[in-house]
Formats: sequence, structure tokens, C-alpha cells
Amino acid sequence: MLLESAPLFEEVAGGPPGGRALWVKTSDGVRIRIGAWHPRGAAQGTVLLFPGRTEYVEKYGDTARAMAERGFALLAVDWRGQGLADRLLPDRRIGHVERFPDYQKDVAALLRAARELDLPRPFHLLAHSMGGCIGLRAVMEGLTVQSCAFTGPMWGIQMPAHMRPIAWGLSHAAPLLGLGDRLAPGSTAGNYVEEQAFEGNWLTTDPEMYRMMREQLAAHPELGLGGPSLHWLREALRECRHLAGRPSPDLPCVTFLGGCEKIVDPQPIHDRMATWPRGELEVIAGAEHEVLMERAATRAHVFDRLAGLFSVDTAERSAR
Repeated sequence: MLLESAPLFEEVAGGPPGGRALWVKTSDGVRIRIGAWHPRGAAQGTVLLFPGRTEYVEKYGDTARAMAERGFALLAVDWRGQGLADRLLPDRRIGHVERFPDYQKDVAALLRAARELDLPRPFHLLAHSMGGCIGLRAVMEGLTVQSCAFTGPMWGIQMPAHMRPIAWGLSHAAPLLGLGDRLAPGSTAGNYVEEQAFEGNWLTTDPEMYRMMREQLAAHPELGLGGPSLHWLREALRECRHLAGRPSPDLPCVTFLGGCEKIVDPQPIHDRMATWPRGELEVIAGAEHEVLMERAATRAHVFDRLAGLFSVDTAERSAR
């Protein structure tokens, strides 16, 4: 695999020193971007960071710094259709994917790049929101990680019960009528954090982290993404239903869920974690959707738990 240098906006990322970004081509020819950071000294392993919908590498500079302080390298990705990766519609503001399993081609390219870069082993998964949906399929299908963690995973989409049949019907009919690239109802082409004031937002209770997100997009609007297409909604609903029927892998796992979650459906998270072998669910009281972007004390607690999970696994491997 030929890895070419890509832009990394370090002035807004705030990651540990020495970060870099690279372009990677997937098996179907889509160009995606990856970003890598390393700790000082020897690393205990590498965290594969799967972001959520609308997100981008730079948003996780703070997470990379926190994990580096705990001895881990981190590799994040711009999924197809967002960040600086190839956009999939003429209107680049609309989130889109042809088939949800296409994201697994991005996962495969990320993993090939991690190996080519000789990133420290073992690998561990940390996946947020839509990335949690992508990551769940990946670990079910044998992603070579030693443990996994999820934050607010999109294993179901939050919506009122009376809207579910409408969402299913509309999202399935629209592509058949040539309208699949239209925005899903209730969404706009603008990015959420740019259009929504901090007061009343559904992402975080921390004004500083919310300000950071807004400043990143103000400095680099090309990173921004608006609402999803109706086609994306159809594919996401199908994927969540498909994954719900499959058993969890026998991997050490911890999942964090904000107590005030309003974006993903909490019930499928509770259902899956109640039966996950070696899995644990932690509900964080008062937190919103993005626990990695919450107040400092919450972030520190989550990062410590992640480091504990990943370190225990590393110690067990060394003892064998």
C-alpha cells in the first residue's frame, strides 16, 4: 500500500507532538484519510479510533493526547463521505454511503495502513456513535483487536415510536424514486455544532469542548458535514437491524452511555451489553452523547477506564 502525506490541522487538533495524517485508498478506490499519534517512549499498544457520523480526525486530538499520556498510540480515520475523505454526493454537505458494509472497506484499509506503519501492538478498538455500528460489525467479523470499547454506539437510532414506520417507509421508498440523495427529514445541510447553540445541545455539557468543536469547523469548514441522505438512513436502519440479530464476540469490552442520551437509542445498547461475554456497560449520569467530549472529570474517568481495559489485556498477553 502506498501511503501519501495528507493535511493534519494540528493547530486545531491539539494532539500530542509528532502527529501526522496520510491518504489511504480502499479496495473500491475511495480515498480516505488517517491520522496517527504516538506517546513519548515505548507504547503499550495502539487504539484504533472509529469516529461518528460528521466527525473527522482532528476532533480526536484531545483523545489522542489523553491516550498518549497513558502510554498508547492512536490511529483515527475520516470515513468515506466525511472529513477530508472523498465525498460521495455532488452536494458534499450531505452524509451518504451506498451500502453500510462499504465502511468495512475503510476498516480494512485502516488496518493495512496500521500494519504498514508498524504501529505498536496489540491493537484495541475505541468506537463512537456511527463508528460503534461500524466497529461492532468489524469485531463480529474478526477485526484483529485484543479488546474493544464503545461510546454512545449507534446500535439503534433514537426516534419517537410513531416515527419508526415512517422512517422505514420513506427511507426505503426514496431511493426507488430517485430521491435517495435528499436530506433525511428533520436534518439540514449545515453542521450541527455550527447551527446549534451550546444551550440545548445534545452532544456535551462542557462549554469548552463545544467551543473547541465550533472553532475547528470555523477554521476548517471543509471538515464539516450536514445531515444524512435518505439513502444513508435506509442503510443505517438496515445495518442496525442486521447487527441486532448477531451474537457479540468473546472480546473484553466496555461501553459507555450518557445518562442523557438523545441521539442513539439506548435500549439496544442495554440489551446487547447485558449478554456480552466479558462485557460491561457504564451509564454516566448527567452526560450527553459524546462522553469523550464531556467535562474534564468525566473524560479523565473514561480515559482511565479505557487504559485499564487495554493495559490488563496487554499484561495478560505478556504473561502467556
